[in-house]
Amino acid sequence: MKRHLLTSLAALLTGLYPVQACCQPAGFVNVNDAVPDVSTELRYFTEDNFVGERIDGYEADSCYISADAANALAEVQKELEAFGLGLKIFDAYRPQRAVDHFVRWAEDLADTRMKAKYYPGVEKKHLFRDGYIAARSGHSRGSTVDLTIVSLGPDDPVELDMGTGWDYFGPRSWPASLDVSPQQRANRMLLQSLMVKHGFKPLAEEWWHFTLKDEPFPKTYFDFVIE
Repeated sequence: MKRHLLTSLAALLTGLYPVQACCQPAGFVNVNDAVPDVSTELRYFTEDNFVGERIDGYEADSCYISADAANALAEVQKELEAFGLGLKIFDAYRPQRAVDHFVRWAEDLADTRMKAKYYPGVEKKHLFRDGYIAARSGHSRGSTVDLTIVSLGPDDPVELDMGTGWDYFGPRSWPASLDVSPQQRANRMLLQSLMVKHGFKPLAEEWWHFTLKDEPFPKTYFDFVIE
């Protein structure tokens, strides 16, 4: 019954908001080309994510985003660099086929191999109900980004302590959570304040998630492969 409902919902959304497949459209850029010295750790290209395997559509260790969002991120990066800090991106554009992969995984209640790291306090059967998994993602529109702040130095960049890891499912990931230390909350607020200053809007349930307010493709979900 749940599988049928999700399939019907996906079909309805496809009718309302078209999915564009094929090749990379105009208006997208590689983040590393557009944002100087930005760090990336694209875990959906690896097995270190809540699914536990490389996600469909991630065929290269490359990160794409709309040019408008990249320009805004470059301004955030410029401000942080003045203090010896920078941005680290975990995910930006996400193909619709990757979202479909998440949905299939969430329907397989027996596969809980990554539960201890990514969703220890959430029952997998509740991931749809609680909004952690959905048939559409703003990432597929090309102007949403998951990221954190890192300190820069002679060695590899070191992430500021945000109280949870990226993609941790649970209330501790809420930006306003009081279940983290004052310093961890201050780090979250630094990230949020700079992102908002440069035109992004935050998500109330994930400290790492931001969407450009004036996104250029607000009603189109893309499905070109990252390669």
